[in-house]
Amino acid sequence: MTNIALPNNIEKLKAYSSAKSAKLTGTTWLNANESPYARVLEMRFDNLNRYPDPQPQAVIDAYAGYAMVEQANVLMTRGADEGIELLIRTYCEPAKDSIAIFTPTYGMYKVTADTHNIAINELSQAQLANDDVDTLTAAIGDAKLVFVCNPNNPTGAMQPASKVAALADKLKGRAIVVVDEAYIEFCEEKTCVELIKEFSNVVVLRTLSKAFALAGLRVGFMLASEALLAPVRKVIAPYPVSTVVAQIAATALTSDAITQMRRQVSILNLAKKKLIQWLQDSEFVSAILCGEGNFVTLQLTDKQFVVQAMRQGLIMRPFVLFGEDNWLRISIGNEQELKQVENWLKQCQVTEEVL
Repeated sequence: MTNIALPNNIEKLKAYSSAKSAKLTGTTWLNANESPYARVLEMRFDNLNRYPDPQPQAVIDAYAGYAMVEQANVLMTRGADEGIELLIRTYCEPAKDSIAIFTPTYGMYKVTADTHNIAINELSQAQLANDDVDTLTAAIGDAKLVFVCNPNNPTGAMQPASKVAALADKLKGRAIVVVDEAYIEFCEEKTCVELIKEFSNVVVLRTLSKAFALAGLRVGFMLASEALLAPVRKVIAPYPVSTVVAQIAATALTSDAITQMRRQVSILNLAKKKLIQWLQDSEFVSAILCGEGNFVTLQLTDKQFVVQAMRQGLIMRPFVLFGEDNWLRISIGNEQELKQVENWLKQCQVTEEVL
């Protein structure tokens, strides 16, 4: 054991608990909002003895075309998580600055801020949804970065681009509004990406992990004005993207691959509607958050039903939300995987009747 003292913020740090952190065993995995569609690739590499392009031009060009922005507005990162970390590391001064978040939301905003000794102004999703922009701006206070997860994980809540624009306008010269669009392909018409052309203090984070079915690749993008990205380009690691990752990402962004992705999204969105109907018909589900994204978050009448699902090999994501520990997030899987959810719901009913 080392005798070297840790910085106080690291000593107190509570690490992010990902869906893969717990070494669970199961047969059906609906706990990490992954796509059920596996990509099969055949690729050859004869240049791995050379360092990669820090920002692979083919990928930048392809993503700029997909997102309908200029190439200069795109920065490729190791997942959207690195985008979060880069923004905090670039724009926030440790032990001085703060960020604002709207809970419940994605846990990495807090973990990253805590890691860098950045204070957190924790507001609620209800405030974000219901307060007018003047009230919100006052509540945000001196926060340097304002994270809006849109759609929000785990609630699925969605804020209209008009509200994000109004907030960015009020915060000009004071703060950067970071719109995390990890799940935007499931409701792409609601994107805020056009705002980066109007507001120099808006950043949009994207990923290939969800709809593009490449969670194992760890590819993300930061979309923003050239001026906002310039200091981030100074901070990012010199070779953040490997040659292998860049080539696979480029194949995922061809016209045919994007068409396939959208087809898969349509299938998953229809499957989600079917799942919601099953949940609505179950007497053991007391609340359903019918938001956007490839997941449904619900409240059970008894959290022990989760234990029953795990015994069947069905792995979903339990949550503590709004002070209650009987919430569950179910990722949208394929037809066979969701059939396991339907069977579980029916077996919960049988167990309850026997008791």
